[in-house]
Parts: sequence; structure tokens; C-alpha cells
Amino acid sequence: MAGDLTVDAAAINLWILLVALAADAAFGWPDTLHRLIRHPVVWFGAIIGRLEALLNRPAWRNWQRRLAGAFTVAVLLLIVGIATTTISGVLRGFAYGWLIEALLAASLVAQRSLHDHVAAVSKALEQDGLGGGRKAVAWIVGRDPDSLDEAGVSRAAIESLAENFSDGVVAPAFWLAIGGLPGIALYKAINTADSMIGHRSDRYRAFGWAAARLDDLVNLPASRLSALLLILAAWFRGGASSLGAFAAVERDAGRHRSPNAGWPEAAMAGALGLKLAGPRRYGEHWVEDHWMGDGREIADAGDIRRALGLFRSACLVLGAVVLLSALLP
Repeated sequence: MAGDLTVDAAAINLWILLVALAADAAFGWPDTLHRLIRHPVVWFGAIIGRLEALLNRPAWRNWQRRLAGAFTVAVLLLIVGIATTTISGVLRGFAYGWLIEALLAASLVAQRSLHDHVAAVSKALEQDGLGGGRKAVAWIVGRDPDSLDEAGVSRAAIESLAENFSDGVVAPAFWLAIGGLPGIALYKAINTADSMIGHRSDRYRAFGWAAARLDDLVNLPASRLSALLLILAAWFRGGASSLGAFAAVERDAGRHRSPNAGWPEAAMAGALGLKLAGPRRYGEHWVEDHWMGDGREIADAGDIRRALGLFRSACLVLGAVVLLSALLP
């Protein structure tokens, strides 16, 4: 009986994931809901911000700040885990409660918002020139936009699309399939903690250590899966090279300074015949990173649109894989 319940839960998770992906692609997180109740990531951020203000004390030694940061992550995950496990348990007591669970989970997948933010960069470049492109790309990347020319703005948008396909779409989908609503919520809590405190600045280097390392760990499976999905999508996408994507991943993915970002970035670069990553500036810091791909350094708004097309195809491949898995006995 326990085995049957496990199988049933796994099958339900896949159907929840399928509905969540479809709902996010169709509607995203509506502005009305955002105004009324904000967004789950905002709630996670409020918890992190309150704990960080209380526990990240500059006078403490590094090991003390590391422990404080680890405690912050543990408290965050405990709160999120208890809340979402309770919600999931209550909803699955109803015949169609899993549909509500799917709509809640849809808020934690970023297909539509990612697509729209990156598309805004290509539109701004075409309508408002370099200045407009810099303003639009500043919403999605951490580097200094004023240091970027048109090719730099275009590459930055494509790199953000590739990396966030992994940690904004594939990783949430993976952890939802594994653990249902609690799985995706815990993943997004870790990801939010990393984005807020997992930096290498003086303030966060020690305090954010646990968040950054845990984020690297939970993103590891999805980064590899995202590269595979982009390779498969390129096979069906005109103007993209599946073989080029595979070759770039094999050659370059492991050379990226991030243990995970290089996989989708290399796949995207190889599929589109571009070079991505490479040397770039973040604020006052210059990063000497390896190039992903061996194609053109010069990219433009048209290349952003090609990348968005590949992204849409990869999302469809992901949905097809989930559907086939759900239908298998």
C-alpha cells in the first residue's frame, strides 16, 4: 500500500508540473495577484531580510557569520517546508485539490516572465537604440550596463536567458517533480537566499556562504538537464545547430567559473553560433571568464530573438517530456 501511495504521489507531481508549466506559460503571475498578495519570492525575501538584519553582524568573526548564515537558511527552509507541506497535505485531501496546488506551483516557474524580460531588451535595442537596450538589460543582469556596447547588451540578454532557463524553469520543474509543492518551494527559497546574500562582497562573503553553496548543489542536476533540453530543441529549431550545441557543452561547459551556468550558456552559444560569457565587468570588478562557444562575438537584437525561439522550443520539449512521463504506466 505504501508503495502504491508513493507511485500515486509521483504521478500526481508530474500532472501538477504539467499544469503549472502550462499555466505559467499562458498567464505568468498576474499583476492583480501581485498587487493583492505580492509574490511568494517576496515573502521568502522578507524572511531572509529580517534574519540577515538581525544576524549578519560585522563585528563577528568569519566562522561566526558563516554559522549565522547557515542558521538563516535553515530557519527559512523550516518555515517554507512546514507551510508548504501543510498546504499540500490539505489540498490533496480533496478530489481536485491538486489543481490548486499546480496553480500555486505555477507562481514559482519563470517561463513567461523570463521570456518577456529578455524580449524587452531586443525591442528596446530596435526602438530606442543602445541607451534603451542598456536600460532594459539592467533589469536582468548584474553587470554594469553602461560598459556594454550593442553586442555586449545582446550577449548579456542571451546569457541571462540561458542561465535562467536552468534555474528559473528547469530546476523548479525538477524539484516539483521530485517533491511536489514543498520541493519547488524549498528550491525557490534557496535560490532567493542565494540571490540576496550569496554574494562575494565583504558584507556577504561569509554570511552568504551556506546559501551560495547550497544553491550550487540544488542547481547541479537542472544545469545538465537544461543543456540537454537546449540540444534537443536545437534539433527541431530552424537556424539552430544541435551538433554545435553538443560540441560547445562538451568543450566549454566545465571551463565556466560557475559550476552550473556554463552548461546552458555553452548549449545556447553552440546552438546559435555565438560566443557567450567571456571577460566582462560586474560593478567595479572585471571577471576573466572563458568563452562559451566558438562562434561570433558580435550579437544583436536578431540574435536575442533567435535565442528566445530556442528557449520556447526547449520549454515545449520539457513539457513533452513531462507529459510522456506522466502517461507512462
